[in-house]
Order: sequence, then C-alpha cells, then structure tokens
Amino acid sequence: MADVVNQSLGVVNGVSNTVSPQLSRIVIAILILLIGLIIGKLAGLIIKRVLNEVRLDKHIKERGFKFPIEKFISNIVSYVIYVIAVIMSLNRLGLATAILTIIAGIIALVVLVSFALSVRDFFPNFFTGLRIKMRKLFSEGDEIQIKEVAGKITSLGFLETRIKTSSNEEIIIPNSIFNKRQVVVRKKASRIK
Repeated sequence: MADVVNQSLGVVNGVSNTVSPQLSRIVIAILILLIGLIIGKLAGLIIKRVLNEVRLDKHIKERGFKFPIEKFISNIVSYVIYVIAVIMSLNRLGLATAILTIIAGIIALVVLVSFALSVRDFFPNFFTGLRIKMRKLFSEGDEIQIKEVAGKITSLGFLETRIKTSSNEEIIIPNSIFNKRQVVVRKKASRIK
C-alpha cells in the first residue's frame, strides 16, 4: 500500500512540476500585460496633460493646422507602451518570434493595400493634369462645361481643377474626369495690343 501511495505522489509531483512552470509563465505574462496597459494609459494621460499645459494645440492652430496634436502624441506613446507590453508577455510565453512574424506580415499587407488604395486615383489625376498643362487644352480664365456643371476656371493644378459657377459656387473637379466626360471649352478672349 505504501508503494501505491508513493507512486501516486510521484505522479502528482511530476504533473505539478510540468504544469506549474506553464501556469507560472501564463500568470506572469498576464501580469506583464496588465501592468503594461496601466503604464501605457497613465503615460498617455501624463503626456496629454503636459502638452495641454504647453498649449501645443493652440500654437499649432495659430499656424493654420487643425490637427489635435496633443491627443495624437499621447495616443502614440500609449500604443508604443501597449505594444512593448504585448511583446514582453508573448516573449514570456515563448511565442514572441512566431507571433511577431505574423503581425509584421499583416502590418506589411495593410500598409501595401492602403498605399495601393491611396494612389489609385492619384496617377490618373496627375497624368491628366500633366496632359492638360502640356497641350494647353485650357487654362485659368477659360470657361468649361462638363455635363450640367459650367463655370470659369479659377485654378488649374496637376490633380484637380477648380471652377467658379455663375451662382458663385466653387467646384473642385478631379482631373481624371476630363478623360471620361465630354468637355466644352470656351477660351478666354485674348487681348489685342
């Protein structure tokens, strides 16, 4: 009977030795994550308060920018601390390399898709604007009509054309529209010297 009890205690002891290190790693990883979240939130609040004391947003708005830079910087600080806490807790679990490789791949894919979507309209607008300027199809001061929109060109850029209608409204037309629609152009009268 003593042998059976000793064997049972040996099995329980062996299981606790193998379960305990895994359980302790998980508990420590969770603690690292929670502490990182708390520190990240506190650091973000402190940075935001310091930048608010300096009145950074007010100074930026005086320069003509309407971007909440205080909130942006404090969020960046918080998120960097969050990412560091996640990496440390994954490293504690022994999963950091595999997870970080997957995350890096996903981030690269998101950046690539975002870039592709952002330049999707840029190139057609740019090349049409270049064509308009090089061929001098129309210029500022000319009157144009595209479908039901008519007005005088006030600004001709590489990406967009601005026209002012007879009702004094400014309309911004992407240059790629000029490739897709019929455009009626009335050149401004040239002055005779």
